[in-house]
Amino acid sequence: MNKLGFIRFKTILINLFVVAIVVGIGFLGYTWVKEKKLFINEWFLGEGLRGVDISSYQADVDMKSLANQGIRFVYMKATEGSNHVDEKFATNWKNIKDTNMAAGAYHFFSYESSGETQAENYVSTVGSLNGHLIPAVDVEMYGEFKENPPEKDKVVRQLKIFMAVMEDEYKAKPIIYAQKDIYDKYLKDDFKDYPVWARNVYFPVYLEFGGDWLIWQYKDRGELEGYKGGEKYIDLDVLNPGKSLDELMVKNAKDSDK
Repeated sequence: MNKLGFIRFKTILINLFVVAIVVGIGFLGYTWVKEKKLFINEWFLGEGLRGVDISSYQADVDMKSLANQGIRFVYMKATEGSNHVDEKFATNWKNIKDTNMAAGAYHFFSYESSGETQAENYVSTVGSLNGHLIPAVDVEMYGEFKENPPEKDKVVRQLKIFMAVMEDEYKAKPIIYAQKDIYDKYLKDDFKDYPVWARNVYFPVYLEFGGDWLIWQYKDRGELEGYKGGEKYIDLDVLNPGKSLDELMVKNAKDSDK
């Protein structure tokens, strides 16, 4: 091999080595992200207002402490299905009134009961939402449905009933919490006019939803001060930078405060 050939061969080897390093780093980074050892979403939050969503899993929550850490809004679990009420909802709903954070209540949607009775459970539990955030409904797979997802027609039919009752009561479209695969399978065709609370705790929401989202749950292993006795982690959310909390407020609902 002459000198020129050797130089070319050496250059090729160096380039292959660099490519191998880049690919290796990329694969390692992807693996760390999927295993929740590396959280890249915080690099893409922009100027959106920060929020959290909580339930009885966080046990005792100090709302003032959350507010002091820059949290601007809190969605708290109120109900699930037709009968269940989150045991910490009443306390959380009361205590947030002592802060300047916006309060919202969400419902965990069940595939095992009617949309009407689920909406009635929410309304009877939460009462008036005037001056609070629009209602939210959490649509996700749980229990046996993770392996055997429900039929789309049944989900759509009952969710439409749920939404109709909620809109009549609160004069506002509820926001739908879902990750992209569930949104695409069950929601995008029949609920495209509803605001989206997108879940992606691995990668930036823009890769899946573009800019068509209102709230993004970007991390499910957040750690803040102000809650004790339950989970170590707390879900972290961000408001779309192009939106304001005022746009999420219920203003003309029936005034039937609990």
